[in-house]
Amino acid sequence: ASSMNKDAQMRATINQKLIETGERERLKELLRAKLIECGWKDQLKAHCKDVIKEKGLEHVTVDDLVAEITPKGRALVPDSVKKELLQRIRTFLAQHASL
Repeated sequence: ASSMNKDAQMRATINQKLIETGERERLKELLRAKLIECGWKDQLKAHCKDVIKEKGLEHVTVDDLVAEITPKGRALVPDSVKKELLQRIRTFLAQHASL
């Protein structure tokens, strides 16, 4: 169990660093721009409309939409975008290797 803990601690530390340096915001902006660029947002919007059509507007809750959209959204993120983000984080960690 201790290795799990260590992992979680490490993640928390990294997250903290990302927030403190403002890198987290930059990564979010980068991700947002990339997703718009590759049409991800439009694909998700279309998917939303399909879900609403399927279930009927009066029967769809926000929770329903989130449940439907979240896995779909993750699946639709292009590998190139994921790779680029990972690369950015790795570079960031390398620069702050004193973690």
